[in-house]
Amino acid sequence: MLYYLFKYLDEHFAFPGAGVFQYISFRALMAAAFSLLFATIIGKKIINMLQRAQVGETIRNLGLQGEMEKKGTPTMGGLVIISTILLPVLLFAKLENIYIILLLITTVWMGMIGFVDDYIKIFKKDKKGLKGRFKIAGQVSLGLIIGVTLYFHNSVVVRDFDIDINRANIDQALNPNNYEDVKSTKTTIPFVKRNEFDYSSLVPDERLTPILYVLIVIFIVTAVSNGANITDGIDGLAAGSSAIIGLVLAILAYVSGNIIFADYLNIMFLPYTGEVVIFCLAFVGACVGFLWYNSYPAQVFMGDTGSLMLGAVIAVLSLIIRKELLLPILCGIFFIENMSVILQVSWFKYTRKKYGEGRRIFLMSPIHHHYQKKGIHEAKIVTRFWIVGILLGIAALATLKIR
Repeated sequence: MLYYLFKYLDEHFAFPGAGVFQYISFRALMAAAFSLLFATIIGKKIINMLQRAQVGETIRNLGLQGEMEKKGTPTMGGLVIISTILLPVLLFAKLENIYIILLLITTVWMGMIGFVDDYIKIFKKDKKGLKGRFKIAGQVSLGLIIGVTLYFHNSVVVRDFDIDINRANIDQALNPNNYEDVKSTKTTIPFVKRNEFDYSSLVPDERLTPILYVLIVIFIVTAVSNGANITDGIDGLAAGSSAIIGLVLAILAYVSGNIIFADYLNIMFLPYTGEVVIFCLAFVGACVGFLWYNSYPAQVFMGDTGSLMLGAVIAVLSLIIRKELLLPILCGIFFIENMSVILQVSWFKYTRKKYGEGRRIFLMSPIHHHYQKKGIHEAKIVTRFWIVGILLGIAALATLKIR
């Protein structure tokens, strides 16, 4: 909204300094600063509100160190993250941008599903929360909306240039006669020289491409959302890991939406994705601001209200900038956490069937609980996971040049 206000002031009154709001870099930094500030201010108010409503976490005794001390800690803190993403984005982004619209829908949609899940657990005293089929239905429905929009919307294109681009001929490159915006289901394969892959090559008939693409989008949104949900098990792990991922996605979005960088790095130029950087930095600011209250010892937990939303937003961001095949690297923490549960459950069932007694790979899953069982303090586990997340983020950025 401030973008439109200052644009009007600049165009009609030549208001001093108003023109700076036309720059994505400035608006993105402002979004980050505002979300960080909002999170620290609004966060305390929301925590107090949750305490008054007696929205406390119910703890199952799993024999983990310091576990029972967390009983009664307010949950549903994802409301802090959601509100401090939405406010800066509404203030600084171009709200007609299709990518911003999709990201706002994702934030609210998955936030609502997580909120209902937490509400049932807390107020209905049902530890299972929202039934799995309803949760999956919500994730699939969102994936369907995202997939259909990304495939059919006219603004979701890849720009092909007929001329070589450099700083000297940037104005010439922007001439519509020198480029063509094409609909495409191409994505990026990391560490491959010819790093573009088209999903349409996987089907025998072009008419099947939209079905395949939408199914892939649904799978990615559901998988990453659940991965973030599983990761949210100890103080600060999900929020900190998401902040690292969000920062890397901001860099990838910036270079993908900038003609010169995209040409220099020999990656797809995706028009209109520059605005995504504003959302990314608001996302990062909200996660970091939430850590003010969520780092050990946590004053509030994000609950499913936050964790389901974080994963879904990360999935949609990666799909928008066509870097979804980077997710196993970039979201390596989520991937490892998810796999630890899958392996543990599968191995337990297999050994129970074969030997009559279930055996375990880990002391406990998800894997962060395995390290807790080994006596490592959760603050140290979180810090080490963050370090691994930073290394994975660097590896993801390295794919821009290492092929």
